[in-house]
Amino acid sequence: MTARTAELVEILRATPGLMRALEAARGLDLPDWRIVSGAVYQAVWNARTGREPDYGVKDYDLAYFDASDLSYEAEDVIIRRAACDLPPPLDSLVEIRNQARVHLWFEDRFGEPYAPLASTDEALARFVAPAFAVGVRLEPDDTITVAAPFGLDDVFDMVIRPNTHRPRARGWDKAVASARARWPELRVID
Repeated sequence: MTARTAELVEILRATPGLMRALEAARGLDLPDWRIVSGAVYQAVWNARTGREPDYGVKDYDLAYFDASDLSYEAEDVIIRRAACDLPPPLDSLVEIRNQARVHLWFEDRFGEPYAPLASTDEALARFVAPAFAVGVRLEPDDTITVAAPFGLDDVFDMVIRPNTHRPRARGWDKAVASARARWPELRVID
């Protein structure tokens, strides 16, 4: 484990809302799952800027991968089950998406093609910014595993830059403005 990964895990363990979300997500027992993006990197930004650990977190993105049934109905069964199984307020804050189905709707919603994925971790490499491309899982033995295909430097350095391995996202300016409104210390590299 790298020093930055160890520091990230320490920060996550000190973030009460995220730890509750990780524990609840583990209880759902979904295949190849991770909590990804905002709730993870925002915990680091809060630690770096002295804010409360859960400051600015709007939701918890729970990604999983199940290619056995790519129908919307199968994903909806998982979403509905989670809404019943997750305790309040997590029942309304956890957003669940099957990464095996993203290629079916992504182009219609975001205007760019999206090839099928082979895993949840592969999806991270397609996120709009390296700082956003972080996923974590609370394992059965209570260790936290981290997936970060671009590393953690941008997260810890509070840098947002476009992912050069994909087209610039249509909503890039909106995403940057939203982050800057909550963390004005961010540095944006276009």
